[in-house]
Amino acid sequence: MKRYLNSWSTIIIVFTLLYFLKAFLPAAFLTEVAIYSIYAMGCSFLIGRLGLTSFGQPAFLAFGAYGAGIYLYYFGTNPFVAILVGVLASVVVNMLVGLFFVRLNSSYFTLCNQAFCVVTFFLFQKALVKWTFGDNGLLLISRMDPTPVIDLTSPKGIYLFAFIVAALVWFFYNYLMKRSVFGATCLCVKDNEQKLRFLGYKTYNIKWLAFVIANTAAGLAGALYTVYFCMVNANIASVSSASEAVAISMLGGAGTLFGPLVGTFIFIGLKDIASQFIRHWEVLVGLLLIVVMLAGQKGIVGSLEGYLAKYTAKKSEPTPALTQEGGV
Repeated sequence: MKRYLNSWSTIIIVFTLLYFLKAFLPAAFLTEVAIYSIYAMGCSFLIGRLGLTSFGQPAFLAFGAYGAGIYLYYFGTNPFVAILVGVLASVVVNMLVGLFFVRLNSSYFTLCNQAFCVVTFFLFQKALVKWTFGDNGLLLISRMDPTPVIDLTSPKGIYLFAFIVAALVWFFYNYLMKRSVFGATCLCVKDNEQKLRFLGYKTYNIKWLAFVIANTAAGLAGALYTVYFCMVNANIASVSSASEAVAISMLGGAGTLFGPLVGTFIFIGLKDIASQFIRHWEVLVGLLLIVVMLAGQKGIVGSLEGYLAKYTAKKSEPTPALTQEGGV
């Protein structure tokens, strides 16, 4: 059953159903879920596959967002090129930062990522205010030209494109986590890095590449964020939102394929719905996270996969054959 849940066909079915949920749910809500789930996927991969918890994800989101935003504001008007520039900017930053951060383990990695988030926020809010305009941000609503085939300047176009990109990201991570040798070595780094190093693997290179891959997903989400909202400001790198990606990952199930999607759906749903009635809606997210962790410690998807595995195992157990005398 677990193999089926992580198969290619299931990804297509899940994202097709989500796409057509626009008949019942606002398209703006579903677009935000698609973009934010890409952001959460990178964090989920770091936690679930490498055992590294990062509270610096807003920084990597911001570099992708500002890469796209600066291109659109100063250099060009093509949203597709802007997304590509944002991803490339994110890759460059991830490669440089990763050279130092992956040398750290446990809480040191966590705290250095959070410190990097603080530095990034200051960078875009104060140090580069001449080009980023700080808290006011870059307004891009009149700086994007319509694009052929899929028009990213229209709500329908960006909605379709966000789901296509999200599905492709899921295909990639499905292969990475379930079918690739690299994905298996990442899990080995989490379980027993010393033994893997003894077998001849260069664990530093494995962690560096995994760091770059995971945070490039955040950069991609940031670039999509800029194109979708037609603006970007320094608040995207705010330290106050540093725990959101971690909370979503843990809620849905860190290291699982569909955990980030489920966690994002619940998180954005609570933010959009509960915030209309409760001022501090984050309390509900915290209480729900505590309940989920106490119930299974593997998140919603991880717990469901465990229950389904037990159920199918019991169902597939052969019944004892009876002898002619009626005994077993």
